[in-house]
Amino acid sequence: MAKKILLVEDEVAIRDIINLNLELEGYEVTAIADGKVAMDQLHALDSFDLVILDVMLPHVSGFDLCRAFRRVSNVPILFLSAKGTTTDRIAGLKLGANDYLPKPFDLEELLLRVSILAGKKEENRSIEAIQIGDKRVDFKSFQVYCGSEMVATLSKREIDLLKLFEQHKGEVISRSKILDEVWGVEQFPTSRTIDNYILNFRKLFEMDARNPSFFHSIRGVGYKFTP
Repeated sequence: MAKKILLVEDEVAIRDIINLNLELEGYEVTAIADGKVAMDQLHALDSFDLVILDVMLPHVSGFDLCRAFRRVSNVPILFLSAKGTTTDRIAGLKLGANDYLPKPFDLEELLLRVSILAGKKEENRSIEAIQIGDKRVDFKSFQVYCGSEMVATLSKREIDLLKLFEQHKGEVISRSKILDEVWGVEQFPTSRTIDNYILNFRKLFEMDARNPSFFHSIRGVGYKFTP
């Protein structure tokens, strides 16, 4: 079955060439030119495998759309924008976008990024929740439960990191792989950033954070998750 892409782009020429090339690659595309119209897709987001968003749109900006989309869905989001400064890219990624491609862009690079991002939903589709000790993490709501009580709400980055650990449970994952998979190759966090996330996980999930049972540090390499 063809993967579905929601394309929100108000520049006719760019929208048409992206639409054409995505369809030639076998994708089913829904193309929208107006941010307000795109907001009507909130109820249908999970039917898409990827959302491509321009930043500067009529009526509702791409940033505002991304913020609204992230409240209800974890669908991969790719920003396309003439606003390509580091500040703009960081702003888009902080809102929960998975990638940010400045205009003008190379069409082949766009198609490659689309292929990678559209596959992420398929990878994560079967993982809806995991149990860590006496707590359950719901990947759809980003919430952590102890029994029937909700005890915490995680960020998208924390959810993505837990999904990576779940996919490689029992394996040692290097810091560089974690940075590439969760933060992306165009961002430059330090390995200390990962350490802080792991510290927070230990405080939330471990009985004794100093003697972890689930999140293990492997000196000089990275981390291992053993649920």
